[in-house]
Amino acid sequence: MMSTSIKNLDLKPLEQSKIAVIGLGYVGLPLAVALAAKYKVVGFDINKERVEQLLSGHDATLEVSDGDLRSVLTSLDGSSNSDLGFVPTFNTKDIESCNIFIVTVPTPTDKHNRPVLTPMLKASETVGAVLKRGDVVIYESTVYPGVTEDECVPVLEKVSGLKFNVDFFAGYSPERINPGDKEHTVTKILKVTSGSSPEIADYIDAMYRSVITAGTFKASSIKVAEAAKVIENSQRDINIAFVNELSKIFNLLGIDTHEVLEAAGTKWNFLPFKPGLVGGHCIGVDPYYLAQKAQEVGYHPEIILAGRRLNDSMGRHVAMELIKCMMRKNIRVIDAKVLVLGFTFKENCPDIRNTKVISIVDELHAFDVAVDIYDPWANEEEVKHEYGLTILPSDKVPNLADYAGVVLAVSHKQFAGLDIRKSDNCVVYDVKGILNKDLVDARL
Repeated sequence: MMSTSIKNLDLKPLEQSKIAVIGLGYVGLPLAVALAAKYKVVGFDINKERVEQLLSGHDATLEVSDGDLRSVLTSLDGSSNSDLGFVPTFNTKDIESCNIFIVTVPTPTDKHNRPVLTPMLKASETVGAVLKRGDVVIYESTVYPGVTEDECVPVLEKVSGLKFNVDFFAGYSPERINPGDKEHTVTKILKVTSGSSPEIADYIDAMYRSVITAGTFKASSIKVAEAAKVIENSQRDINIAFVNELSKIFNLLGIDTHEVLEAAGTKWNFLPFKPGLVGGHCIGVDPYYLAQKAQEVGYHPEIILAGRRLNDSMGRHVAMELIKCMMRKNIRVIDAKVLVLGFTFKENCPDIRNTKVISIVDELHAFDVAVDIYDPWANEEEVKHEYGLTILPSDKVPNLADYAGVVLAVSHKQFAGLDIRKSDNCVVYDVKGILNKDLVDARL
């Protein structure tokens, strides 16, 4: 890293900065709206439909309320507010005048659980095409240590023709968005920041600190900030894998896992993790990024990958336990109708990315079970496009008496009022452990 006087970096003063947020999904949009309270913000996304939806004042992810979104929407020419505000766009020309670029695109894995950096590299090409002397590029997407400087910066240099840490600068500030969480919103979560030089680290930290009320933590380097992010979710993944394994053991022993956890939780330092499906775009993906980098340097991670394997097996485990319960009740399995309640990866959230409920559905289909899925939060067209499944209409609550099995897979608030109970002709499996245990046949 270079240490250069801030006066010689051609950095635009923060109060005069114009920020481009690249990627307007679950992470980018809340950040853009928060920044718009202090800066002029242009949000760029390649999805034209998404941009047009935001321009109309609505966020389908429900991360930002229509009122909050409309309160910061402005025009590109600044006619509604010349100093600050937010405007979404799918035109790269609209971000040419920006001097700070924040990349918040997805970092998924492929079918072999290998990291896919394509969205980040494509976003880097987009930014590189408009990069100017004195500009700063910040990445928020979850990656393994080294991606920012070893993978993305070379793309920025190649496309822009500029030299890193001389003409332009970089930083990394890991996102900590928790989809569906209306308490721990972007400004209320402490932000880790970093930069490609001490001066740039200060500049980036000051920018985030101006809108993050929870404060910031300035990491010593970009690689440290990248590593901190990837272990946050890896740690949760491993802890959940532990209680998932306990659930399997206690099930064989005829002991209720939730009662065991409640008893153990009376100790002051016992961690309150619960068994369940581990999906989504963070916990179910991030450990593979760290594992990939570890393997590249010659170390085969054991605990990390073991936790991933165990958590990935839980959907099949739920389906098999349901089948066993049906057989114990002499309920015919083949051609039986089973209702799965919930399809999103978590409660009260429309996000279906990497949902592990699909594993339950696939395993039941393998037994020729007819599966209906009801989820008032999931978008029917999105589920059809991503998974090839047709789910029940959200406005029509299914009759539970029509099914030989009911799986409560996601604890949406709408399910609290459903009359779910076991009977001689129906098996109820409670994945989330929220129902009265006397009304269900089994739970994790």
